[in-house]
Amino acid sequence: MNYKIFPLGDSALTIEFGSEISIRINKYVLKLARFFEENSFRGFIETVPAYSSLTVFYDVFKVRKSFSEFPTAFEAVKSFTENALGNLENMAETSARLNEIPICFDAQYALDLESIAASNNLSPENFIEIFLARTYRVYMLGFLPGFAYMGEVDERLVVPRKEIPRLKVPKGSVGIAGKQTGIYSLESPGGWQIIGRANVELFTPNKEKPTYLQAGDAVKFFQAVF
Repeated sequence: MNYKIFPLGDSALTIEFGSEISIRINKYVLKLARFFEENSFRGFIETVPAYSSLTVFYDVFKVRKSFSEFPTAFEAVKSFTENALGNLENMAETSARLNEIPICFDAQYALDLESIAASNNLSPENFIEIFLARTYRVYMLGFLPGFAYMGEVDERLVVPRKEIPRLKVPKGSVGIAGKQTGIYSLESPGGWQIIGRANVELFTPNKEKPTYLQAGDAVKFFQAVF
């Protein structure tokens, strides 16, 4: 698989595998992240996966002290990364963890459902039926703590972001933007089209694992009444 490696500031490195939304590429990204977690080097801090890239954060001083044969910390971590990429074929893929999440489509929660359904020549009922039919993949976390970027929605449901974002989107709101769907883990400004409200706590900072969803998870929504 083709890739590019480049520095991100002075204490991180990014491996980029392109710019498309692809399950195959995302699985590769997560496999690389798992390799670093299981084979960490001295100075390793963490990895942050995205749709088609992985960023590796490291402690510059620890890397330089421990691997002085390299001219820079970046060159050392780049070498570790290239070695990791050469060993990924030997790693088995992990199965996706399925999360079933209730969502309510009542008008008080589905702030944009009626308008975007109409713009796509669907009734709200048809829109909901199509949305619930799929199991979504969590490609990455970002924007807010615990906010999961999921996809892909059915082509019949694709809608652009709002031209003017809302100043406050309620916590738990389920939105669509392009081919993506996601749940607002906290109240926040936002421009995604809101179709309902999910009853799930996505971010609990005091827990050992503070985010409910993880990259690579599968999500299946089911309709509920709150």
